Amino acid sequence: MNPALRVAAAGPYSTLQDCGRFGYQRFGVSPAGAFDPLRLAAANALVGNAPGTAAIEITMLGDTYEVMAHGARLALAGDFALQIDGTPAEPWRSHRLARGQKFKIGMAKRGLRGYVAVEGGFAVPPTLGSLSTHVRTGIGGFGGAKLKAGDLLPLSLGEAPERPALRLDPAAWASPSAELRVVFGPQDDYFTAEGRATLLAAEYEITREADRMGYRLSGPKIAHAKGFDIVSDGMPPGAVQIPGTGTPILLLVDRQSAGGYPKIATVISPDIAALAQKRPGDKLRFRSVDAREARHAALDFRGRIDGMARLAEPV
Repeated sequence: MNPALRVAAAGPYSTLQDCGRFGYQRFGVSPAGAFDPLRLAAANALVGNAPGTAAIEITMLGDTYEVMAHGARLALAGDFALQIDGTPAEPWRSHRLARGQKFKIGMAKRGLRGYVAVEGGFAVPPTLGSLSTHVRTGIGGFGGAKLKAGDLLPLSLGEAPERPALRLDPAAWASPSAELRVVFGPQDDYFTAEGRATLLAAEYEITREADRMGYRLSGPKIAHAKGFDIVSDGMPPGAVQIPGTGTPILLLVDRQSAGGYPKIATVISPDIAALAQKRPGDKLRFRSVDAREARHAALDFRGRIDGMARLAEPV
């Protein structure tokens, strides 16, 4: 039998994700990709993979995997309960499992999403250059769908070599701030001065209409100045779209490629990743930054991802 990871039990929304599918949005294809690329890089660093190697993104409650190979090295980056063959085990470190052993992920203790990486990655053919799953369109990943019990995820390595386990300090992953940094635009002129001020002054709450495509917020309404329809244009990641209801919708990794509501502002990339750990009921505020500050924050975030392997220490 070819080496594989068998899904013995599936969580509510587990998918294969890498850094995303780029260059196709103009054809109506969503980029998808890991919601929290920092935790994706952390899981990969623990097993010796490149930061953007495809891993399993879990949400709220994880899966149970059985190793169907001579040996496999797995790591979970995220604050979830974890057991190996029924014995409690640590997240944020690598574990080498033999054939038949089970890696069981329970409920999230903090945050919402985590990542499970396997040394060598998954031997799954890419779709349009990426292994990322976009469930709504059935593109990519493992059959274009959420993982389900019985799935056999093929592994690139039949046996992980013997070497010391690695760990990362979970204290470095503090709870994400309730403040989201935004750059105004591209259609901030479609809103009154009072509407723009409301965005920065008000507190908003994430509603139950929240998934990888977007988060609908509840809170004070933002006043339009030119109506709420525009000629459809491209949808950037983190777009703060204001439909006719006047309350914001944050468009995220599985967003549609284009939209016809004006976008008052755009959440900067590091804070999109922070949103991955936010749950319905959590409160948010917005803070305006200029393009220079946004660029510096993005470069710093990219540096943290690229330097993740240097933070992993032997157990």
